Amino acid sequence: MDKKQLIDLLNGDLAEEYSAIIQYLTYAARATGPYRPQLSQFFLAEVPDEQMHAQFLANKIVALGGAPTTQAAPVAQAAGNRAMLEEVLKAERGAVKRYTERAKQAEELGEKGLMVQLEDMVRDESGHSEETERILRDWPL
Repeated sequence: MDKKQLIDLLNGDLAEEYSAIIQYLTYAARATGPYRPQLSQFFLAEVPDEQMHAQFLANKIVALGGAPTTQAAPVAQAAGNRAMLEEVLKAERGAVKRYTERAKQAEELGEKGLMVQLEDMVRDESGHSEETERILRDWPL
């Protein structure tokens, strides 16, 4: 792994953060039924964390000598509240996996500050994942 490869991987992570922002905004608008106010608020409350992650990644990519992507990863389409929550859970689990891997790669390259920040992002995404799991636990099929 070299710095260029790390930049490319971080750009992939940045595209996923853009996607998460779009996903949460879209799902907040699409939530329906008696739990719409709570679901909409839940989705919208996640946007600031994802924006902070995206800003950090963009800044770090530039600091490493790269150019931040402007393209979002595809946003999963979901029909219904449960499907939206399941897609969010899948995305959050994916983020935990990516950032855990990226933290190890950053450490291998001697990027200690990046490693620490990525570990903080693992904590954030794990919290999002756990909260979504709790909502889904008793959600009707």
